[in-house]
Amino acid sequence: MITDRLIEKIIQTQNPTCVGLDTAFEYLPEEMRAGITDFSGAAEAILEFNKNIIDSVYDIVPAVKVQIAYYEQYGVHGMETFAKTCAYAKEKGLIVITDAKRNDIGATASRYSQTFLGAADVGGAKETAYPSDMLTVNGYLGTDGIAPFLEDCKKYGKGIFVLVKTSNPSSGELQNLKLADGRTVYECMGDMVELWGQDSIGKYGYSAVGAVVGATHPEEAKVLRKRLPHTFFLVPGYGAQGGNADMVRACFHEGGLGGIVNNSRGILCAYQKRGGTYYEAARAACIDMQKDLSSVLGEICAK
Repeated sequence: MITDRLIEKIIQTQNPTCVGLDTAFEYLPEEMRAGITDFSGAAEAILEFNKNIIDSVYDIVPAVKVQIAYYEQYGVHGMETFAKTCAYAKEKGLIVITDAKRNDIGATASRYSQTFLGAADVGGAKETAYPSDMLTVNGYLGTDGIAPFLEDCKKYGKGIFVLVKTSNPSSGELQNLKLADGRTVYECMGDMVELWGQDSIGKYGYSAVGAVVGATHPEEAKVLRKRLPHTFFLVPGYGAQGGNADMVRACFHEGGLGGIVNNSRGILCAYQKRGGTYYEAARAACIDMQKDLSSVLGEICAK
């Protein structure tokens, strides 16, 4: 089960850090951008950048999160780089989380699921478009919008992370509203995620249906961690968005399990503050983040 594999890699590396490959062309060092004026060149340079980052960190982190919007903006060339980045990360043994926040209902939802989690039928042959292990999805269309993803998670051994309490400042405008039964909207969504995952709980007690819970909302995270005992958290917001190790503590259970913390710009752009090569700076940033998280989580171990 994919969440078990992710947990095992977290324990192995003692590092619940997810490297966010939200790679914009302007993040690249000036010498890599020189003379490039088209999508093809930008996509090729981004792929080289990504591969060097992956080569530098694959032995000290368990996963990467590849944000699809950063690749879609460069058209078909960008999507080729997206696919090659995912494939290369998997070759290096990393868990690949595609951050696409997809959702719809019925047949359309099933196509999104096939794109990232399953396989499409082409003349009787099954082919996978993008090699992802897990996918972020939007559950606010309800159960029929999630059902196709659940089916493919079971069929192909994949996982999803459902938006529950997001890290953006205005998330409370909707997610913190009170319902008639006294729950907040985010609590209701969290309860649905826990229910959706009840048939896929692995040996470490977490299901294949995870939740996106922002580091920047520690009080809400504390509520959700208690409320969702079998749900693994993907935690954005660390670093550039203002989250820190003390704030993410609430997302974890005793023993340091229960979540993985994403950091994108803080790793990709670390060279701008540290100097040296971008890939050496990225590795150093991952090591610093591991130490920071360990200072509040302690040794990570299975109960």
